[in-house]
Amino acid sequence: MSLPSDAQARKDIPLCTGVLDYFPDALAEVALCSKAGNDQHNPGEPLHWAKEKSTDHANCILRHQVERGTRDKDGIRHSAKVAWRALAQLQIELDNERTIKVKPATVPLIEYLLLRDPRAQANGDSGGGPMVTP
Repeated sequence: MSLPSDAQARKDIPLCTGVLDYFPDALAEVALCSKAGNDQHNPGEPLHWAKEKSTDHANCILRHQVERGTRDKDGIRHSAKVAWRALAQLQIELDNERTIKVKPATVPLIEYLLLRDPRAQANGDSGGGPMVTP
């Protein structure tokens, strides 16, 4: 998925100042968790998300949440695993809500956000593209 080409639309999605700058250490822990998970489930392979190998995010979130503040047997913080699973769950929800059938990298982010925004849909605004039910 790409960011919009419109300057104001890009500024309305503050990835750095609205996420990275808020949580730099936490995101670094999530990145460590991601690498450890890849090393465990995809040994010898480049870092990638094997979505078919991790599907029970809601239950895993709660299991790790119970042990928040401690580290799992692999040394990764349970809270980092909660965050990774929550991001995975959200990404899957967003992927499932996509209403147009194109490669994610070809969908401008602002168009994607408009297409999935129930307020825009209620007003008949489809972000400039056709609404197609998956």
